[in-house]
Amino acid sequence: MEELKTLFKEYTGREAEEVTELTSSGSNRRYFRLKGGAISIIGCVGTSIEENEAFIAIAKHFHEKGINVPKVFAVTEDHRAYIQEDLGDEQLYIALTPGRESGDYSIFERNLLNKTMAMLPKIQFKGGDGLDFSKCYPEPSFNARMVEFDLNYFKYCFLKATGCEFHEVKLQDDFDRLRDDLTQDKGDTFMYRDFQARNVMIKDGEPYFIDFQGGRRGPIYYDVASFIWQARSRYPEDLREELVSTYLRALKGYMQVDEEEFRGKLRLFVLFRTLQVLGAYGFRGYFEKKPHFLASVPYALSNLRKLLQTPFEEYPYLSEVLTRLANMPEFYETVEDRRLEVKIYSFAYKKGIPVDTTGNGGGYVFDCRAINNPGKYEHYRQFTGRDPEVIKFLEDDGEVIGFLDNVYSLVDAHVKRFIERKFTNLQVCFGCTGGQHRSVYCAEHLAEHLAHKFDIKIRIIHREQDIERIL
Repeated sequence: MEELKTLFKEYTGREAEEVTELTSSGSNRRYFRLKGGAISIIGCVGTSIEENEAFIAIAKHFHEKGINVPKVFAVTEDHRAYIQEDLGDEQLYIALTPGRESGDYSIFERNLLNKTMAMLPKIQFKGGDGLDFSKCYPEPSFNARMVEFDLNYFKYCFLKATGCEFHEVKLQDDFDRLRDDLTQDKGDTFMYRDFQARNVMIKDGEPYFIDFQGGRRGPIYYDVASFIWQARSRYPEDLREELVSTYLRALKGYMQVDEEEFRGKLRLFVLFRTLQVLGAYGFRGYFEKKPHFLASVPYALSNLRKLLQTPFEEYPYLSEVLTRLANMPEFYETVEDRRLEVKIYSFAYKKGIPVDTTGNGGGYVFDCRAINNPGKYEHYRQFTGRDPEVIKFLEDDGEVIGFLDNVYSLVDAHVKRFIERKFTNLQVCFGCTGGQHRSVYCAEHLAEHLAHKFDIKIRIIHREQDIERIL
């Protein structure tokens, strides 16, 4: 933390007046937003020096090639921390929520997806041009060993766990053939490896790309398969075809394309990525006992069924096993995600306390009216508890900090016990005079606190602002 503040001051010439930790899925990387006046910068602290160096080197190279990535401003001498351009909070994954939940993507959502796919060839070809692949971490290139790891991951963490019987030697023979086919291309293109909607930010309507530090030299088909056949995206077939066509049009600016050959090779990578994803779901679900990963399995198997409508004649035994797997009855219905869901409300007391629609009858209602109210000042009346002006007022005043410390200890204990007892619903409400400032601030911060601490579902409802979102 202190090293980030030092970098901020050295780069901007002023102190960081506000530091907020951002939600992150990386186990060894922590991200912060540092603000001073009108300047906002993202800071990263990572324990893996090699991973940090990979990101810094690739980001610098990409920026020089005109690729939309955050610019790295400054790095500590030990490469443990660095600061970079703030791209805002508009994540493509969040922007696509309505389409993902309904399976019906709007014109707006389709446009964002097509913009993203049209930029992928630039990342692959310009990004690979002149890049020192030895800087990539943990491997400089996509290779046979990587394929073998992932195929074995599928075999041992998913296939065996389902009870689907198979002949080990026959399956390995087909795995070997698939491995050889996947590793034929030896070009100098950049393979993002984690090309997905969570790693795309939308700034001024344009896609920007993050978390590419795991990239390496590799075939162009991998990222196309990763993005378009992402299991829970639920892209309809016409949208998938549209995105492939968009990619191919952009690709023709970099190489001659035989579309039939391209689609044949892409199909192999869609198969590989589907097996890779099932391996990950199996490990997280069957072995780590995280049911929401098992809830994603039917989506991946739905992709697999469509893929198997045209058999993989070059891998006959693998096709036979996958067909039996895909037709197992338990995978035809979506497994219900039975994690605890915490609903967190902000509300105005004059409009009544939110009703518990689950029938659970448990939880808390916290009265925020003991906290100093920014709403009594004209300047703050146009803002809510999500805006920096109100956040600064409340945190400078300090009363809200002690209030939330008490809330955290109560709710944490409740969440732990509800998880142990396998309850599925808990409601926490924050009320204030207008349901605009203090209650909104508290609801947002409790949600972030719980998201960092527990593997649960969180739904935030700001009733008086008519805002509802899933964290």
